[in-house]
Amino acid sequence: MFSSTNFWMGFAGLFYLFVGVFVYRREIGTARGMGKLVVLGIVFVASSLAAFAPEHFRGPEFIQGMVPSWMPVRHFWPAFIGCALLAAATSLSTKRCVRLSASLLALMFAIFVCVDYLPSAFSHPGYRFGWVYMLRDSSFAAGALALAGLHRRGDSPRLSSAMISIGRLVMAVAAIYFAAELLLYPGFAPGVPAEMPTPSWVPIPKFWGYLTGSVLLLAGIPLALDRKPRMAAVVIGALMTALTLFLYVPMLAFARGGSAGGINEALNYIADTLLYAGMALALASALGSGREPSSRHE
Repeated sequence: MFSSTNFWMGFAGLFYLFVGVFVYRREIGTARGMGKLVVLGIVFVASSLAAFAPEHFRGPEFIQGMVPSWMPVRHFWPAFIGCALLAAATSLSTKRCVRLSASLLALMFAIFVCVDYLPSAFSHPGYRFGWVYMLRDSSFAAGALALAGLHRRGDSPRLSSAMISIGRLVMAVAAIYFAAELLLYPGFAPGVPAEMPTPSWVPIPKFWGYLTGSVLLLAGIPLALDRKPRMAAVVIGALMTALTLFLYVPMLAFARGGSAGGINEALNYIADTLLYAGMALALASALGSGREPSSRHE
């Protein structure tokens, strides 16, 4: 059964997805081939951010699990972050203040990494998913940083190039690490490596772990070496988009008959994987565009 949080997560994600597709319809229509998917990257980011927002209004249960105990005014931060996620989703899906929202989004994910995931990973170095979560949010920060760099290209070309290069390197390191995880532990759900085994209804479950890990490795290495990096970023984005559609969306369909917790988990996997896809495609956009963004979108 759907809880109210699950309902609003699904509604917000779909609403911003449709709004983004409508707003970017001309760019999608004029793009060729995989360029259409690259344009959709920013829509995927907006939709995923919007889907995550309702969880942050859930109250004490969310706070106990996510907000560090040492932070002051603990009840304030989840609601603040939820509002920030919706603001960023609105900005990206409507093409308004993109440079500002992408910059703040990169900063927010970087803070998550520094305050929560990185200390946790160092405190429990043997817990491999601690490093996965740290690199996952680092990738989110990297994609947002590259997008912000793209929108700074007109007035700060050197800063823009540095921001995009940092985003490329961070995304590459994460992709290579995720590839190693999936090749070593192929039985776990592919994409951003998950603690959940691949569902039993998926045929040849380990094959998909090996395949995803191989593709991430083959894309991550040239991305790190700056050899056809746009193509490598597009491959990562396309792979994660396919996993969202053909693995995690069906997982949500199977979860509908179960508990609210199972549905919430499936929604989170969808939003996580789609956000990773969107950030990789945002990086591809920054790596492949020599044009200045229109000033009215700033």
